[in-house]
Amino acid sequence: MSVPAPRRTAPRPPARRPEARRDARRIAVAVGVLCLVAAVAAAPPAPLEPTGCGDLVRGQLCLRGPVGADGTYTATYRRLGATASGADEILVRLGYQRKNTRITAFPGWFGTRRTQGGTVVLSGRVEMLADECIRGVMERGEAVYVTKWSCS
Repeated sequence: MSVPAPRRTAPRPPARRPEARRDARRIAVAVGVLCLVAAVAAAPPAPLEPTGCGDLVRGQLCLRGPVGADGTYTATYRRLGATASGADEILVRLGYQRKNTRITAFPGWFGTRRTQGGTVVLSGRVEMLADECIRGVMERGEAVYVTKWSCS
């Protein structure tokens, strides 16, 4: 009995490296992560304080504090054209007002004080949720003045 001769076949293509597919996946993930980091770094930071004050006829009303977070907020009223003599000092009530998509809350008050040199500053702790907006409020007699809404 005789043994048949081995068959000769065409040469095979070189075997693919399994590492190549894994390397491509790693590169794609690394590029994606770098793009995400670059996008976050390029985004402007959330404002730490309200972005503006309310200009009144004879002064300016401001509210400063960490928008969208619990913290100490400061309401400031500066009266334009006030003299140092104190003859035209006025009594004002300063506070804040919060709102979200469902409701606008009643004002909260830091207190009432007479201006000194045309300025009064009052502060207080305000508890806020991240989705809330806030604005400064000033009351003088029957008139109520407000700043623009500041949202995080």
